[in-house]
Amino acid sequence: MSEKQGELNRDLLLRLREGDNSALDELINLNMGLVRRIAVHFVSPSTELDDLMQIGVIGMIKAARSFDFSFETVFSTYAVPMITGEIRRFLRDDGAIKVGREIKARGARILACREAFIQQHSREPRISEIAALLSVSEQDVISAMEATAAVCSLNDSVIGDDDSLTLEGTIPDKENLLEDLTDRLALSEAIRSLPPLWREIVVLRYYRNLSQSETGKQLGLTQVKISREEQKILSTLRAVLA
Repeated sequence: MSEKQGELNRDLLLRLREGDNSALDELINLNMGLVRRIAVHFVSPSTELDDLMQIGVIGMIKAARSFDFSFETVFSTYAVPMITGEIRRFLRDDGAIKVGREIKARGARILACREAFIQQHSREPRISEIAALLSVSEQDVISAMEATAAVCSLNDSVIGDDDSLTLEGTIPDKENLLEDLTDRLALSEAIRSLPPLWREIVVLRYYRNLSQSETGKQLGLTQVKISREEQKILSTLRAVLA
């Protein structure tokens, strides 16, 4: 989002706060591109883009009416998780989130391929290796893995059968929880928009805490290449979240 649009959003939000309801229509029109970029990720044979965008607008309206200037964050960053959440809620309640038979079959092949690879090589396979073994694209592998991934409950245990710590228990209890959660969700959406290689680097470096050298070995790249790509990733994420 440009700095100019950020300023326009702020002016419109101030007008809305002062009771000018026409500012809400202007705000929605100004940010329909954001709603579209989010909604397009949920399009499927059973869902229409226009319908999803209408639901997304509801999330934007909720974001506009609940936005707090003390959050010190731009409106788009605050609105992304609320738009996304509204669409996900609609799909869940409507029963529209369905995984096609072909994707389920591909997910099963990926799982079998992964397990066989680990037994043979004693390490996790790279996305590119799974794609090569199954003769599909890396994007097909990623899409199938995301679509067939298990949904976690906040009551699920973080560590195996040990129910002393649940996922809900990992959420920090602090005054700026909403701001922190919003930023995290916005970052998550930004990471999902990255190219496959960059997403792999982010997962290995920041979720699995591997070094640049270890990440390079996993991906078949040099440490220097990982370092350069990591700088590009961070610059891109800063630009997206600015």
